[in-house]
Amino acid sequence: MKTEYVDLRDGKDVKEGLYKAAEIIKNGGLVAFPTETVYGLGANGLDENAVPKIYEAKGRPSDNPLILHISEFDEIKNIVKEIPDVAFVLADEFWPGPLTMVFKKSDIVPYRTTGGLESVAVRMPSNKIARELIKIAGVPVAAPSANSSGRPSPTKADHVLCDLDGKIDMVIDGGTVDIGLESTIVDVTGEVPVILRPGFITEEMLSEAIGRVDIDEAVKSLTLDKNLKPKAPGMKYRHYAPQGKMTIYKGKPEKVVKIINEETAKSEGKKTAVLATDETKRYYKADIVISVGSREDCESIAHNLFDTLRSFDDMGAEIIFSEGFDESRLGFAIMNRLHKSAGYNIVNV
Repeated sequence: MKTEYVDLRDGKDVKEGLYKAAEIIKNGGLVAFPTETVYGLGANGLDENAVPKIYEAKGRPSDNPLILHISEFDEIKNIVKEIPDVAFVLADEFWPGPLTMVFKKSDIVPYRTTGGLESVAVRMPSNKIARELIKIAGVPVAAPSANSSGRPSPTKADHVLCDLDGKIDMVIDGGTVDIGLESTIVDVTGEVPVILRPGFITEEMLSEAIGRVDIDEAVKSLTLDKNLKPKAPGMKYRHYAPQGKMTIYKGKPEKVVKIINEETAKSEGKKTAVLATDETKRYYKADIVISVGSREDCESIAHNLFDTLRSFDDMGAEIIFSEGFDESRLGFAIMNRLHKSAGYNIVNV
């Protein structure tokens, strides 16, 4: 298969490119497109023959549910059984945007889309290209991240091509994404909403909007439960992983720098890399040192995280040392991704 590349970064010929992409989706094909979070790999989420192509292209386990993307709130009515009051509040506050809600699915949503679950995850993205594509396609678009399963999520079209060139019909290049982390996922099917995946919309932001919010125990766990039946994407399998062996070091920055430099010295003969910050970058002695931003700017860290992990792969890093970050607010989502990237290899110093 030849993957068509469509560049919409300059804002020219956008309609033409999107109509072509929408036709591919309507005809059962796969299109990678930008959202505000990461690039998504889209197919008609109601087409039982199209959805398996996503799993095949990504090498994704079939019990890992997909998120349905819509362009307007009214589109949700056909794909869910009921809309709890709390969902209206959350949609009013955070849609369009990086929040996914889990509802009880309607009968028209195939089990292949939901990973066999009776629930369905739904999001309305804020990215203009994504919204317009979904609108023109006229169907809810099932779209996980547009990468090979287990790899760092794509924040640029080049990342998509690196993993999926020749496996999908089209890639739309809309430039680097705004946020860089996948959406927050909240289950609204029970009495108390539950966070199934942390993201840019934090627990504190949700609580301010609707009161009490719980966090699923699997999200708080520092181990991977292979027997877990995932309620949402990103809960069961190892994700976001670079090719090198990665370890996270948590503690005071000066102590972390000292320990990482000691471990670097022990790694002679291996290409070493450090995921650092602006405050510490100059102190490291590894072969590759990349700052994800200032410790005072979690949004920059989130924005640069996956691109940095992919850069380590491009540079041939064999052993990767990462600083840990404060786990409050957006830092909770950042550390959730880092924990999974490192396969929960964590050292407290």
